[in-house]
Amino acid sequence: MTTTAILAIDQGTTNSKAVLVSTAGEILSRGSSPVGIEHPQPGWVEQSPVRLWVSVQEAIDRCIQAIPDVEIIGIAISNQRESVTIWDAQTGEPLGPVVSWQCRRTAATCSALIAAGHAPRVQTLTGLPIDPMFPGPKMKWLLDRAPAGHNVKLGTIDAWLIHCFTGGAVHACDAANAARSQLYDLNGQVWSDELCTLFGVPKSALPEVRDSAAHFGVTSNVPGLKDGIPIAAAIGDSHAALFGHGAFNPGDGKATFGTGSSIMTTLPGFIAPQQGITTTIAWSIAGKPTYAFEGNILVSAASLPWMVDMLGLPDVQALTELAATAAPGGPGFVPAFVGLGAPYWHSDARALFSGMTFNTTRAQMARSVTDSIAFQVHDVFKAMASQSQTPMGRLYVDGGPSQNIFLMQCVADVLDRSIIQCDAPEASALGAAYLAGLSLGVWSDLAAISALPRNSNTITPRSSDVMDRLHVWQDAIYRSTVSVPSSMSE
Repeated sequence: MTTTAILAIDQGTTNSKAVLVSTAGEILSRGSSPVGIEHPQPGWVEQSPVRLWVSVQEAIDRCIQAIPDVEIIGIAISNQRESVTIWDAQTGEPLGPVVSWQCRRTAATCSALIAAGHAPRVQTLTGLPIDPMFPGPKMKWLLDRAPAGHNVKLGTIDAWLIHCFTGGAVHACDAANAARSQLYDLNGQVWSDELCTLFGVPKSALPEVRDSAAHFGVTSNVPGLKDGIPIAAAIGDSHAALFGHGAFNPGDGKATFGTGSSIMTTLPGFIAPQQGITTTIAWSIAGKPTYAFEGNILVSAASLPWMVDMLGLPDVQALTELAATAAPGGPGFVPAFVGLGAPYWHSDARALFSGMTFNTTRAQMARSVTDSIAFQVHDVFKAMASQSQTPMGRLYVDGGPSQNIFLMQCVADVLDRSIIQCDAPEASALGAAYLAGLSLGVWSDLAAISALPRNSNTITPRSSDVMDRLHVWQDAIYRSTVSVPSSMSE
């Protein structure tokens, strides 16, 4: 018997994933493929747009091979956000790399814009601070280095994938991805002439903005897929995870753990952020945006394999097991390998251990690294709670590292609140699939999506030494962000 399903793509920083989701909301099969990351200079992070698209095709092939008797009724896209690329409008040939959300190559440009006094106006229009993470300055960097004589298109990763899926027929992105570009007026819900002029990006090169649940064209000449399958949803991965959890009530939120982390909480309406966090469009349905607070942590679980190598351990599981044995005390660790994001927004901060002595053990070093994941979430969540007009509600956790019970217990302990751990780590793919199901009429409304089965585990706080560890963390953050020599920040 042929099964009908939605094919959801989750294009992430290190891997592309494909998930087949049944019309009952169940995951039928999975496939993945690595992408690859390059660091051509210190602080620069980029990827190949061609390799990125190939990895998506490989993930799709592996996913479909696992369940060949399936009819795909629609495609949904969730994607790494704030990463951008450039291509020829006629041929589709890439004209530059994918400049990653982690990349700091536009730090000098951002510093100049801040020094010129543009930051308050930009934050008022976009809900975002001026920072190298966001695409506006990166788009200008790509434009300045594109070969002459080309009519160019610019886009976030959803726009690039839509271009690839449709054989170049559609140049579009969704409102959630546009909201992270720093070129989009959140209240007016349009590309801003003022911002495009400020950042030096022509509106003509930008994609059309559509709802997150919308028609983005149909497949054309995609290996392994028949032509004519509708692309029925597109959304940034963090937004998709929030939607996938059913966090539809103001105050409900989620923390996604991966290379970095994103903490989001749903808002009752647009609220201009005051300090440390951003306001964004969580998703847009039928022309109506839902807003959210967000805090972006640049390096989260990416510090774990780094520490595994430093300590000569076999894998991350061994690292967390070692961390669990640590005696009280020990150093602080700040994973500012590419600066610090929310709530500090300090691009010149550097990674460090602080407070080490001859008595410091390998277990304590491991614990300081695992603690850094939880303490960054704590600092973002605290900033959100202080600026929210509604009480903080349910908090879900997702992403591969969320399946590690030791790491998630650390998060619950530090936040001093229960968190909801979901059995399926593919929250982003599920959220995108649910949006596609809305677009295709599989599910009638948000209530129908809320009623879909979800397996979860509630983790309650239990540690008693959090305050001592928090003081060590706060001291380490201070040392990471003060008196950075100018030679280190270049």
